[in-house]
Amino acid sequence: MSGRFLAELVFPGVPRSASTARSCVGRVLTEAGHRSVDAVLLVVSELVANAVVHTVSGLVGGLITVDVREIGDGMARIDVIDQGALTVPRVHESSDTDCAGRGLQIVEQTAVRWGVRDDALGGRAVWAEVLTTEDASFAVMDASLYEVEA
Repeated sequence: MSGRFLAELVFPGVPRSASTARSCVGRVLTEAGHRSVDAVLLVVSELVANAVVHTVSGLVGGLITVDVREIGDGMARIDVIDQGALTVPRVHESSDTDCAGRGLQIVEQTAVRWGVRDDALGGRAVWAEVLTTEDASFAVMDASLYEVEA
């Protein structure tokens, strides 16, 4: 993994952890000097929510780990590590009437790069590298418009 390690945060596998993770990651990045973190927070929300819904981490007693790294002054890398699943995270084609299923589309549109890797303990990490410069705010605005229109 590249970048300077900033934090490892562990959350219960419950829906409210998406907003808690967003808040904590925002604080970590802001304290590290990153000024535009909205795009990162959108990605964190989507990845943690996906881990809760689609992996073993969402079962009673499950945990989700979020690793936060910075890549230089203008990019953050987020790894959301779950406790495993039978499915593989992938972008789904969604219709305008679908109520869900756009999380990885949003991640793909917002992140510079993203991917999936297996964890040595049987879990899986979905990671994303996201700009924390002023340019990143445009990506968040476009992704949020996409979400509202759908």
